[in-house]
Amino acid sequence: MDATPNSPEARDIRYHMHAYTNARKHQETGPLVIEKGDGVYVEDIAGNRYIEAMAGLWSVAVGFSEKRLVEAATRQMSKLPFYHEFGSKAHVPLIDLAEKLVQMAPVPMSKAYFTNSGSEANDTAIKMIWYRSNALGQPARKKIISRKRGYHGVTIASASLTGLPTNHLSFDLPIANILHTSTPHHWRDAEPGESEEQFSARLADDLERLILAEGPETIAAFIGEPIMGAGGVVVPPPGYWEKIQAVLAKYDILLVADEVICGFGRTGEMFGSQTFGMRPDIMVLSKQISSSYLPISALLINDRVFEPIADESNRIGTFGHGFTGGGHPAAAAVALENLKLIEERDLVGNARKVGAHLQARLRKLASHPLVGEVRGVGLIAAVELVEDKASKAPWGKPAALGALVNGLLQQNGVISRNMGDAIAFCPPLIITEAQIDALVDAFERSLEAALPQVHPQG
Repeated sequence: MDATPNSPEARDIRYHMHAYTNARKHQETGPLVIEKGDGVYVEDIAGNRYIEAMAGLWSVAVGFSEKRLVEAATRQMSKLPFYHEFGSKAHVPLIDLAEKLVQMAPVPMSKAYFTNSGSEANDTAIKMIWYRSNALGQPARKKIISRKRGYHGVTIASASLTGLPTNHLSFDLPIANILHTSTPHHWRDAEPGESEEQFSARLADDLERLILAEGPETIAAFIGEPIMGAGGVVVPPPGYWEKIQAVLAKYDILLVADEVICGFGRTGEMFGSQTFGMRPDIMVLSKQISSSYLPISALLINDRVFEPIADESNRIGTFGHGFTGGGHPAAAAVALENLKLIEERDLVGNARKVGAHLQARLRKLASHPLVGEVRGVGLIAAVELVEDKASKAPWGKPAALGALVNGLLQQNGVISRNMGDAIAFCPPLIITEAQIDALVDAFERSLEAALPQVHPQG
């Protein structure tokens, strides 16, 4: 780190508190300061170039230097730099984007509602669900079931949906009416000899037991990511979503698909719901909707959700919820142009084709002494690291091995992220097979560099 008092690193330590960072450790180590981006690459202020294997935060579909998105933002800022949607106001980019999203949806949807981030969108979903229950004369139906290791954001309500301990500890979370059921991770949680189909059936039974214990009349909705992202890129086993949805239908419980990571091509289909046969009542969208060039998120709701809400807003006189920047005209214009690029360049097809290459390359590492499991679909994957393959035991404290390999990977020119001991890969959808090879080669070098530290006796 540059020790110069006025260097960016020193000023960052002095003035900036970071997300998802050990604040005390950061004061010792300082930041990696990224200065510019080009395609799938970013460059730091020292001139070091990296493959950005996480697409920023699972989000930059079209890469870090797409001029058409810059131009779309510039045009809109020049014409109408800001307006809102309160009190029946609208602007053309938002109208066009709402129409586009409803038409793109893999199941019939009625309306789009706009927010600024996935966390805000999931908070809004909770409020809509509670509002709807009251509209239907079911005031007891307020509980929402999420999953352990699920990730749905960090605002108070959405962080409660999130099923990760570090998002709850010392924050006094979760709030009331939020429940958590089992994680669909067969490799980690299956019983001895239990097949994937049997495991899926057991998790559906777990869900039904929870519903019955709480009282079906108190359960409003179930929320889940098609593939769990920040919980470790957990891919549900065959039959899981089919069986879960059968339980929800039995008790008239809404399904919310959190497509914040999976949406807009990541899984090799436009939406993760298509990949796994989900039929949601609410879809939560963000990240790749604008390639995160500007903040924007959206909920798509079907008539089953919208009609009672509309009736209740008529009874009360308004739907008393909204955000100043929700559906910002520049963000909406960028999102529209971003979706055009995804379709014009068939980036969903690229995710399917190049994603298959990523999955094949990573699976060739399955026999490595430090690799416990390789999992993923399309252009999202994770490699779970272990000290002992047979027992699946970690190396020392959980996450120590993941942090070690992730640090080595950065030294080898690839920015990734470890969720515990799982190293995630979620590159921009524009990535090529040659760039995948460079990424995986760097990862393999990092595993080999870590091996003597983990097994010093060989």
